[in-house]
Amino acid sequence: MNEIDETATDVTAEIIRAIEAILMVADTPVEPALLAQITETSPERVEEILRELAASYEVDGRGFVLLKVAGGWRFQSHPDLAPYVERFVLDGQSARLSAAALETLAIIAYKQPISRAQVAAIRGVNVDGVVRTLEQRGYIAEVARDPGPGNAVLFGTTPAFLERMGINSVDELPPIAEFIPGADVVEALEHGLRADIADPDSVAEAAEAAEADSAAEAAEAEEVSATGEVVGDGFPPEQDPGQVAGQAPPVSAS
Repeated sequence: MNEIDETATDVTAEIIRAIEAILMVADTPVEPALLAQITETSPERVEEILRELAASYEVDGRGFVLLKVAGGWRFQSHPDLAPYVERFVLDGQSARLSAAALETLAIIAYKQPISRAQVAAIRGVNVDGVVRTLEQRGYIAEVARDPGPGNAVLFGTTPAFLERMGINSVDELPPIAEFIPGADVVEALEHGLRADIADPDSVAEAAEAAEADSAAEAAEAEEVSATGEVVGDGFPPEQDPGQVAGQAPPVSAS
């Protein structure tokens, strides 16, 4: 009986080491079903082992964690050590998304499925270029077709997006309400941006400035007319257009 227990313990230990080795070399999250197939173990048992490993790493205070991301499991650096990882990763080592691409990606993530035209309407600019970039990066993909006229392509996020975000599903995205200012903040912003037309002094000052501008323009026009520089059709008074062009005035036949 003891030999059987020892054999079972050895098999379990080997399976654990095999799972760790696979996760170490995998460049994408590995699903429990695939690990179960490779180790010839039930998916339920593999899931149990993964959760036990994740808990043991956390208790040991390791510099990495084992997380379930995008339906699979993977190793990644511990969030507490982000400053050290940032120092290691050189700036510009990988191409970063522009602000426009990040804004477009956020809209798609929270509003999916959504068409290109709908994204453009929200942003107020053309989004063809950034949508192509996000597709090429693998962060968004076509998920459906709009049943309406034209059957527009509807976009949604991909497992690659979940992997980059470190979440298991889009339901884990932070509530968008957290990023929307309250009504009092919006009111304060609007109050600061709009002109205070209710102030009589401001209205009077604006009227006086307008009258002064009009008077200056009228005086300038009178001065120009008196000196003969520019009047009416653009020629000095009593000057024939033909003379300006270097032509002699017409001579009537005697």
